[in-house]
Amino acid sequence: MSFQSLGLSDALLKAISKKGYTTPSPIQQKAIPPVLEGHDVLASAQTGTGKTAGFTLPLLHILSENPKEKYRPIRALILTPTRELAAQVYANVREYSEFLNLRSAVIFGGVNQKPQAATIRQGVDVLVATPGRLLDLQSQGLLSLKRVEIFVLDEADRMLDMGFLRDIEKVIKSMPEKRQNLMFSATFSKDIKKLAHGILNHPVQVEATPENTTVEAISQKVYRVAKGSKTGLITKLISDGNWKQVLVFTRTKHGANKLCEKLDKAGITAAAIHGNKSQGARTKALSGFKSGRVRVLVATDIAARGLDIPLLPHVINFELPNVSEDYVHRIGRTGRAGAKGEAISLVSADETTFLRDIEKLIDIKLPVEIVEGFEPDPNASTAPIKQGQGRQNRAPRKSNSKSSGGNSGNSSRSSSRNSGGRSNKSRRPNRSSDKRS
Repeated sequence: MSFQSLGLSDALLKAISKKGYTTPSPIQQKAIPPVLEGHDVLASAQTGTGKTAGFTLPLLHILSENPKEKYRPIRALILTPTRELAAQVYANVREYSEFLNLRSAVIFGGVNQKPQAATIRQGVDVLVATPGRLLDLQSQGLLSLKRVEIFVLDEADRMLDMGFLRDIEKVIKSMPEKRQNLMFSATFSKDIKKLAHGILNHPVQVEATPENTTVEAISQKVYRVAKGSKTGLITKLISDGNWKQVLVFTRTKHGANKLCEKLDKAGITAAAIHGNKSQGARTKALSGFKSGRVRVLVATDIAARGLDIPLLPHVINFELPNVSEDYVHRIGRTGRAGAKGEAISLVSADETTFLRDIEKLIDIKLPVEIVEGFEPDPNASTAPIKQGQGRQNRAPRKSNSKSSGGNSGNSSRSSSRNSGGRSNKSRRPNRSSDKRS
């Protein structure tokens, strides 16, 4: 199948060709036709399968086919959980709409809101946003969602995981009842299906891969190791393999910082990306990693959501996530667009329960190796880590009404801005600053 056969406009086909794409991915083949036909869509697809284009391309086609008003109200809203993902989706919208008479913008917290509000005031057809900043600007009367024709909820599973349910409900109430709704998620959990039932009208359901499966192109492996030997083992693996680009996941922000310091001391350039890092530091870390100046990027789950790193060869779980679905999201950073990738997990005794849960979810028994000199501790307890130790990213934050933040920067013109989302364990949204993970 070709993009031409999907019924997209010549302007979009020109933009697709310019990006070097010739054949639509499975999720694009399945999602684009029903969206173009005006159906609500519930789609499940792994990261790296091209799902962003699966909703961006038909959305832009529909908007460009309809007459435009002199004043451009927000006609399409794409809601994402994080700054990183919002920036990446916005970059795709800009690229695909290059030859269309459509305007787009992105808004998220952690940066000054004034440039964002000014862009919206000039008229915007497509708005990409994180929930916190969107509701902040709306409450100030700086934007209206009363003319939205198409609503996209991207990474819906992560939205729920980060406690955005009530915010989503507020956004929905602000839009017209008659609209087209598209929901994209990496997994189809019971909560996702419940949310979809409340938003979507007779949706077409599409899946690029079976639920909760991991990408076949990814080679997965477990190293059993004593907890105190993990840093030594990861240093050995990276050094002996001469790996030049490695994404490493830790469970906490403090753990990410600590690991970076130890890797740097071992002569391996590393940078951390998490919610406590400033906008400038996060952008610099990601830029350095993509350019090759930084060999290792250490990230927490929420901060890494939406990172677009082409042909990333290695992902290492320095610590396993205690929510099994997060494992699928983590390793999905590699093996993208059909490329081969390797996912390694360093598992200590107290993560045994997490490993079993992950294997049950993905229905795969992961191969286990032990490296001489870094053996597991036979006397260590296999009691699981307490929830509070592993979910610090979801703790409630202290309220701060100055959501426009102190960071400067152009709002809608930079695709390198990063994410803002609120996170808390009980899924009760906390109206705090958008300078979140």
